[in-house]
Amino acid sequence: MNRFIRRIGDASARRPWITIGVWAVLAAFVVALSGALGGAFSDDFSAPGSESADAMKLLEQRFPEAAGGSAVAVFAAPDGQRVTSFRPGVESALSQVAKIAHVATVSDPFQTGRVSADGRIAFAEITLDVPSTEFGRATAAALGHALEPARAGGVKAEFGGDAAFLNAEKKSSGAEAIGLVAALVVLLVAFGTVVAALVPIVLALVAVALGYTGVVLLAGSMSVSTAAPTIGAMVGLGVGIDYALFVVSRYRENRSGGQPGSQALSAAMGSSGTAVFFAGGTVVLAMAALALTGVGFLASIGLGTSIVVLFAVATAITLLPALLSLLGDRIDTGRLVGRRRVAKTAEATVWWRLAHRISGRPWPYLVVGALFLLTMAAPALSLDTGFPDAGDNPTSQTERKAYDLLADGFGPGFNAPLSVVADLKGNGLGADDIPALAERIAEDPGIAQVGEPRVSASGDTVVLPTLPRTEPADPATVRTLERVRALTPDGVYVTGPTALTLDLDKQLSDTLPLFIGAILAASVLLLMIVFRSVTVPLKAAAMNLLSIGGAYGVIVAVFQWGWLSGLFGLDGTYRIASPLPVIFFAVLFGLSMDYEVFLVSRIREAYHATGDNAESVARGLASTGRVITSGALIMMCVFLSFVTDPSPFVKMIGLGLATAIAIDATVVRMILVPATMALMGRANWWLPGWLDRLLPHLSLDNDGPTRRSSPAPVSALVPPQSGGPGSPSLEAEVTGATR
Repeated sequence: MNRFIRRIGDASARRPWITIGVWAVLAAFVVALSGALGGAFSDDFSAPGSESADAMKLLEQRFPEAAGGSAVAVFAAPDGQRVTSFRPGVESALSQVAKIAHVATVSDPFQTGRVSADGRIAFAEITLDVPSTEFGRATAAALGHALEPARAGGVKAEFGGDAAFLNAEKKSSGAEAIGLVAALVVLLVAFGTVVAALVPIVLALVAVALGYTGVVLLAGSMSVSTAAPTIGAMVGLGVGIDYALFVVSRYRENRSGGQPGSQALSAAMGSSGTAVFFAGGTVVLAMAALALTGVGFLASIGLGTSIVVLFAVATAITLLPALLSLLGDRIDTGRLVGRRRVAKTAEATVWWRLAHRISGRPWPYLVVGALFLLTMAAPALSLDTGFPDAGDNPTSQTERKAYDLLADGFGPGFNAPLSVVADLKGNGLGADDIPALAERIAEDPGIAQVGEPRVSASGDTVVLPTLPRTEPADPATVRTLERVRALTPDGVYVTGPTALTLDLDKQLSDTLPLFIGAILAASVLLLMIVFRSVTVPLKAAAMNLLSIGGAYGVIVAVFQWGWLSGLFGLDGTYRIASPLPVIFFAVLFGLSMDYEVFLVSRIREAYHATGDNAESVARGLASTGRVITSGALIMMCVFLSFVTDPSPFVKMIGLGLATAIAIDATVVRMILVPATMALMGRANWWLPGWLDRLLPHLSLDNDGPTRRSSPAPVSALVPPQSGGPGSPSLEAEVTGATR
């Protein structure tokens, strides 16, 4: 594999303009294809095979009018006044709403009696001729604007309901730009030159842009979640910059060690380029595993993010060597003032000293580091998940305002509607059984109201609109749903937005062990093939689980318990969105494996050259410590920038990913990995002979180096960072400030 990646890099470097031209043609082709065959993003929050999903299919086949989307227009008079006093403005607004595309019917709240007991709040029911997920943001925004006549008449007018929540306008926070600026600052400090810092940014932008068009193209063949582009961009920016950073830093290190430019680039592609290939493979593997949940929107997030990461890997091993070949010595253009300094050898770096200190007394570092991570993860034991709804959105958005007004005027259960669907065809049920069924449901203590039955045109399907007493996120709503299902006979199903999301929560919980097990098994197998070791992959999996546990703990403390909530712009406390633990695990496990591959590949390279376990760990850490730290800092900047997004869901993702990367790059990679590898000694590289023969050979080794009989001087593996031609390496420039 080393030779294969090296050949790809060499070919790209020898013909840089052809490589760039091929990428330009590919970009034009993908953009054109996505424009012709691409689709729009939509969310399908259903669990295939669940009772609620099956009931929705039944309605789509026999009672399309009941299966269509729904929304509400909510009107609230000023305090102390009645909404009937503002009837002309309300009716004018509703007449405008009726003209909006996909609006089938609009009820008059004054004729249907949809007015609160105090007379201040009223709502109009809006039925759609398409599912709520297909209503579209542009159409939803137009409907919101259509309520302006009511606002002009003196009442609050908000657009709410399922269609409003699923198609809410996403206000841009400029998170991507903030993250890129912060990443550029880190790269400037790391490399010391403007051009060297800009190269990873350019590569990441190309990867994300092409990845986005790929996700749009994917949306033309399957339902792709509206969250897929955000998560794809978040991960793509982080890994795209990191992958280019690792290759460029190794290239500059080789040049500073005396290698000519072409040789330095070829060697960098053979080592760091191969590491990028395998690291990207672990991320793609982890994200694609989201399809194992059986949930459509999660599968689309996984596949969409995988597409972006694949572009990041492809640009790093083809487009990057072409750019570096064209730049040559110009890679050092725009050197920052004061960055010329005498660099230190690896033995003089803090990382080399830290590794030896840990190797000398591994147990204290291992125990303290593990206790720290377990403490960070402790709040995760209180993890309380639930599917997000409009009540979790920022209070400035119209769907949240409508949610609050409806809860105030008609009770919290109004926002958690259920639909009881009775199949009267072939189940022994008849129309005469419906009144008794409605009465039994209404007697449940968790049910506030059972509406008038709606009968399909053929008379074989009946829908009973049902309202619980509690809000969607309340655990009592789950118990109410279970009781209602228990008392209904065969042929009667419970569905609706609330039932769909509750069934989705259950499926995520049921499939989580399979999902985690599949990722662990596949990742361990891949690392076993790469490093020819049993213990290194198992150790990596255990360390990654600790990092992920720490991230879960921080998310629970901030969002669920409310710690430092004001710092992150939160309106209150939130249940953790049920898809997040699954998404977190996939993303974080993949990203954590990135750093494992980069660090352990350098340790293994040193071990093959010296045969000294402690020294190889020190050399590997000295070679990658600052690079990994810089890469992690860049990822943290990218992820933390998304905390500025108004959506609590996006904030959770950004903070969770940034926390896990910080833990992984510091406590795990710099303390726990050296401590465990020092304790295991030669057992780090143990692989039974029979397993070695079974596993394919896809090693990171540079054409199979042989082990030396005695340790070589550090300079043989990590060249002195002064006196050589070319630019100082990233380690030399950054660690020059370390004392």
